[in-house]
Amino acid sequence: MLNFTGYCFRMAHSLSFISTNLNSLVLHHHQWQSFGTLVSSPFKPKRRFARSIRALQEPTPRRLIDIIRSVPEISRNYFKKPSRRTLFGGISLLGGFYVAQTISLSFGALGVNDVIAAVLCVLLTEYVTRFYYSRTTVTFPIALLNNFKMGFTYGLFIDAFKLAS
Repeated sequence: MLNFTGYCFRMAHSLSFISTNLNSLVLHHHQWQSFGTLVSSPFKPKRRFARSIRALQEPTPRRLIDIIRSVPEISRNYFKKPSRRTLFGGISLLGGFYVAQTISLSFGALGVNDVIAAVLCVLLTEYVTRFYYSRTTVTFPIALLNNFKMGFTYGLFIDAFKLAS
Protein backbone atom coordinates (compact mmCIF):
# COMPACT_ATOMS: atom_id res chain seq x y z
CA MET A 1 0.00 0.00 0.00
CA LEU A 2 2.86 2.35 0.81
CA ASN A 3 4.46 1.72 -2.57
CA PHE A 4 1.17 2.38 -4.38
CA THR A 5 0.72 5.67 -2.44
CA GLY A 6 4.28 6.68 -3.20
CA TYR A 7 3.75 5.83 -6.86
CA CYS A 8 0.56 7.92 -7.02
CA PHE A 9 2.31 10.84 -5.33
CA ARG A 10 5.20 10.63 -7.78
CA MET A 11 2.84 10.54 -10.76
CA ALA A 12 0.82 13.51 -9.51
CA HIS A 13 4.01 15.39 -8.71
CA SER A 14 5.51 14.67 -12.14
CA LEU A 15 2.28 15.73 -13.86
CA SER A 16 2.44 19.04 -12.07
CA PHE A 17 5.76 19.72 -13.83
CA ILE A 18 4.12 19.34 -17.25
CA SER A 19 2.44 22.73 -16.91
CA THR A 20 5.68 24.44 -15.94
CA ASN A 21 8.42 25.45 -18.32
CA LEU A 22 10.75 22.47 -18.15
CA ASN A 23 13.28 24.06 -20.48
CA SER A 24 14.24 26.60 -17.85
CA LEU A 25 14.70 23.97 -15.12
CA VAL A 26 18.09 22.37 -14.58
CA LEU A 27 17.97 18.93 -12.98
CA HIS A 28 20.53 17.84 -10.41
CA HIS A 29 20.34 14.78 -8.25
CA HIS A 30 19.76 14.36 -4.47
CA GLN A 31 17.88 17.61 -3.81
CA TRP A 32 15.74 20.19 -5.58
CA GLN A 33 15.42 23.85 -5.00
CA SER A 34 12.73 26.22 -6.20
CA PHE A 35 13.42 29.94 -5.95
CA GLY A 36 16.05 29.43 -3.28
CA THR A 37 14.08 27.20 -0.86
CA LEU A 38 14.86 23.55 -0.33
CA VAL A 39 11.85 21.27 -0.53
CA SER A 40 12.08 17.62 0.29
CA SER A 41 9.67 14.80 -0.39
CA PRO A 42 9.52 11.62 1.72
CA PHE A 43 8.56 9.51 -1.29
CA LYS A 44 11.31 10.24 -3.78
CA PRO A 45 14.93 11.25 -3.87
CA LYS A 46 15.62 14.95 -3.58
CA ARG A 47 16.28 16.84 -6.79
CA ARG A 48 17.52 20.34 -7.37
CA PHE A 49 15.86 22.69 -9.85
CA ALA A 50 17.54 25.99 -10.47
CA ARG A 51 15.54 28.67 -12.23
CA SER A 52 17.17 31.53 -14.04
CA ILE A 53 15.86 34.90 -12.95
CA ARG A 54 16.58 37.82 -15.23
CA ALA A 55 17.38 41.11 -13.56
CA LEU A 56 16.11 44.35 -14.99
CA GLN A 57 18.60 45.92 -17.33
CA GLU A 58 17.78 49.48 -16.40
CA PRO A 59 15.54 50.87 -13.70
CA THR A 60 12.00 51.55 -14.77
CA PRO A 61 10.53 54.92 -13.91
CA ARG A 62 8.25 54.72 -10.90
CA ARG A 63 7.33 58.32 -10.27
CA LEU A 64 4.78 60.12 -12.40
CA ILE A 65 7.21 62.90 -13.33
CA ASP A 66 9.74 60.33 -14.59
CA ILE A 67 7.09 58.78 -16.82
CA ILE A 68 6.07 62.20 -18.15
CA ARG A 69 9.70 63.11 -18.85
CA SER A 70 10.23 59.88 -20.80
CA VAL A 71 7.27 60.47 -23.16
CA PRO A 72 9.16 62.67 -25.71
CA GLU A 73 11.94 60.11 -26.08
CA ILE A 74 9.46 57.27 -26.45
CA SER A 75 7.47 59.18 -29.09
CA ARG A 76 10.66 60.12 -30.95
CA ASN A 77 11.64 56.46 -31.13
CA TYR A 78 8.10 55.46 -32.13
CA PHE A 79 7.93 57.88 -35.06
CA LYS A 80 11.34 56.97 -36.54
CA LYS A 81 9.71 54.55 -38.97
CA PRO A 82 8.49 56.27 -42.15
CA SER A 83 5.39 54.07 -42.27
CA ARG A 84 4.22 55.34 -38.89
CA ARG A 85 4.87 58.93 -39.91
CA THR A 86 2.84 58.42 -43.07
CA LEU A 87 0.03 56.75 -41.15
CA PHE A 88 -0.28 59.58 -38.65
CA GLY A 89 0.01 62.15 -41.45
CA GLY A 90 -2.98 60.53 -43.14
CA ILE A 91 -4.89 60.41 -39.87
CA SER A 92 -4.19 64.12 -39.39
CA LEU A 93 -5.36 64.90 -42.93
CA LEU A 94 -8.59 62.95 -42.48
CA GLY A 95 -9.09 64.49 -39.03
CA GLY A 96 -9.00 67.96 -40.58
CA PHE A 97 -11.48 66.85 -43.23
CA TYR A 98 -13.81 65.51 -40.53
CA VAL A 99 -13.62 68.72 -38.46
CA ALA A 100 -14.37 70.83 -41.55
CA GLN A 101 -17.40 68.71 -42.41
CA THR A 102 -18.64 68.93 -38.82
CA ILE A 103 -18.25 72.71 -38.62
CA SER A 104 -19.87 73.20 -42.00
CA LEU A 105 -22.79 70.93 -41.13
CA SER A 106 -23.44 72.35 -37.69
CA PHE A 107 -23.21 76.05 -38.58
CA GLY A 108 -24.67 75.73 -42.09
CA ALA A 109 -27.74 73.80 -40.98
CA LEU A 110 -28.60 76.24 -38.22
CA GLY A 111 -27.87 79.38 -40.20
CA VAL A 112 -26.76 81.08 -36.99
CA ASN A 113 -23.24 82.49 -36.63
CA ASP A 114 -22.13 80.97 -39.93
CA VAL A 115 -20.29 84.16 -40.88
CA ILE A 116 -18.34 84.11 -37.61
CA ALA A 117 -17.53 80.42 -38.13
CA ALA A 118 -16.26 81.16 -41.65
CA VAL A 119 -14.05 83.99 -40.35
CA LEU A 120 -12.61 81.73 -37.65
CA CYS A 121 -11.92 79.00 -40.21
CA VAL A 122 -10.08 81.42 -42.50
CA LEU A 123 -8.08 82.83 -39.59
CA LEU A 124 -7.15 79.33 -38.46
CA THR A 125 -5.91 78.25 -41.88
CA GLU A 126 -4.00 81.49 -42.45
CA TYR A 127 -2.33 81.32 -39.05
CA VAL A 128 -1.25 77.71 -39.53
CA THR A 129 0.05 78.51 -43.02
CA ARG A 130 2.09 81.44 -41.71
CA PHE A 131 3.37 79.35 -38.79
CA TYR A 132 4.39 76.46 -41.06
CA TYR A 133 6.15 78.47 -43.76
CA SER A 134 7.98 80.80 -41.36
CA ARG A 135 9.97 77.88 -39.90
CA THR A 136 13.43 77.04 -41.15
CA THR A 137 13.12 73.42 -40.07
CA VAL A 138 9.84 71.54 -40.06
CA THR A 139 9.40 69.08 -37.20
CA PHE A 140 6.95 66.21 -37.25
CA PRO A 141 4.29 67.85 -35.03
CA ILE A 142 4.34 70.97 -37.24
CA ALA A 143 3.96 68.76 -40.32
CA LEU A 144 0.96 67.08 -38.66
CA LEU A 145 -0.55 70.50 -38.02
CA ASN A 146 -0.08 71.41 -41.68
CA ASN A 147 -1.68 68.11 -42.74
CA PHE A 148 -4.64 68.89 -40.49
CA LYS A 149 -4.92 72.32 -42.15
CA MET A 150 -4.83 70.79 -45.63
CA GLY A 151 -7.58 68.32 -44.72
CA PHE A 152 -9.60 71.13 -43.15
CA THR A 153 -9.31 73.29 -46.27
CA TYR A 154 -10.13 70.35 -48.53
CA GLY A 155 -13.22 69.55 -46.45
CA LEU A 156 -14.45 73.15 -46.70
CA PHE A 157 -13.94 73.16 -50.49
CA ILE A 158 -15.79 69.87 -50.89
CA ASP A 159 -18.67 71.14 -48.79
CA ALA A 160 -18.79 74.37 -50.84
CA PHE A 161 -19.06 72.31 -54.04
CA LYS A 162 -21.86 70.27 -52.48
CA LEU A 163 -23.79 73.40 -51.56
CA ALA A 164 -23.30 75.04 -54.99
CA SER A 165 -24.76 72.11 -56.92
